[in-house]
Amino acid sequence: MSAITFIGATGTVTGSRFLLELEKETLLIDCGLFQGKKEHRLKNWEFFYTSPYEIDRVLLTHAHIDHSGYIPRLCHDGFEGPIHCTYATYDLCDILLKDSAHIQEEDARWANKRGYSKHEPALPLYTVQDAKSALKQFQPQHYGDDLYIQGEYRIKFKDAGHLLGSSFVDIKKVSGNKSRKILFSGDIGRPDPQFLREPSQLFNVDYLVLESTYGNRLHERVDTEGDLVRIINESMGREGVLIIPSFAIGRTQTLLYMLRELEEQKLIPSLPVYVDSPMAIDATGIFKRRISDQSLTSRLLTLQGKKIFQPAKLQLCTSRQKSIELNKIKKDAIIIASSGMATGGRVLHHLALRLPDERNTVLFSGHQVTGTRGRHIVEGNPTVKIHGEEIPINAKIESLKGLSGHADYNEILAWLIGFNKPPDKTFIVHGEPEASQALAEKIKGKLGWDVTVPQPEESYEIEL
Repeated sequence: MSAITFIGATGTVTGSRFLLELEKETLLIDCGLFQGKKEHRLKNWEFFYTSPYEIDRVLLTHAHIDHSGYIPRLCHDGFEGPIHCTYATYDLCDILLKDSAHIQEEDARWANKRGYSKHEPALPLYTVQDAKSALKQFQPQHYGDDLYIQGEYRIKFKDAGHLLGSSFVDIKKVSGNKSRKILFSGDIGRPDPQFLREPSQLFNVDYLVLESTYGNRLHERVDTEGDLVRIINESMGREGVLIIPSFAIGRTQTLLYMLRELEEQKLIPSLPVYVDSPMAIDATGIFKRRISDQSLTSRLLTLQGKKIFQPAKLQLCTSRQKSIELNKIKKDAIIIASSGMATGGRVLHHLALRLPDERNTVLFSGHQVTGTRGRHIVEGNPTVKIHGEEIPINAKIESLKGLSGHADYNEILAWLIGFNKPPDKTFIVHGEPEASQALAEKIKGKLGWDVTVPQPEESYEIEL
């Protein structure tokens, strides 16, 4: 018998960590940071459940920090095995893990300077050097490649359609003419993504570990492109500047792709588009290179000579000085800057400057979590605190729907009915409690499957 233990992503959407114990090897599927509430973040400092020395290898579904961000700490604490993922996931982790480490170091430095840490001195969870060392343990592979361990276990990465390089982790044991399979969904993408492929269809799954981020929600059916056209043209009509707080990896590239398309269709004017985020600039370079991981439509456009992430007047602000120079622009421009929820980054400087002027527009391109500065702005408050000052909000505030990279519960169910047989058991993870429970009930009701929602650190024996 084998066993699976749910170390993270139970009762929360962060901290994805699943321990799979086989006869002779122990695998860790995903190694994410806990984020959000303080009670969750503190788990990053707790004992990892098992010694890192006991883990033989790590399998990553994708690069987002809630799935990959604990890796440098795991390696620092003694994990010496290989880390398997797709090539695009490795490329993005090379950016994200070093950036995460830099934030950890800055937080510790600030805590020591202000003296508000309970520890003396305050230390980072991991350092940039830890991240660089961990990256040396990565062993990327292509979608569909076979990785064999113990001779009888075959591991494959299948496209999940959520992010460049995102994967379903498909682990199959073959014994003679018989086989048994466990599948880890990671995060599942949506139908008809802008430039990614749709999620792969899987078959012959005996155990399924399934995300439930949108387990109790449906995406609004909206005309996203039409809304973006309206917002841009109205913004230019007010002779202002359009500021778009955006996530550096995934969302920024989607916006660039859409802006180029809308320009070519003559639905919007060709405006100067400034990307003011070093991480987003680096990530866009990876998206351009990894054309093989994109949809057939993207590849056809590339064959036609189109630079799919490049609006006609794209400008990249690679330095702080170039970012500061954007303050001189008075109208007819689009500035895309991180972070997506306005919790930090260069976008704060642009918001502080542009929010007081009613000619300007601020467009939020994703869900704004309660407690974030972005949520405070979209709720219609008259002022917002930035860098210690109350900034008046006179600019036009807009929100763009329909860009989520997560499948909603109907889209998940549509993917599940493509399975050729029910799994022996489906485990629901990576969701708030109400979302996970709601998805479990929908799968039981619609499909009649055996579904359970694991509790933190709960283990189950499975027959592989």
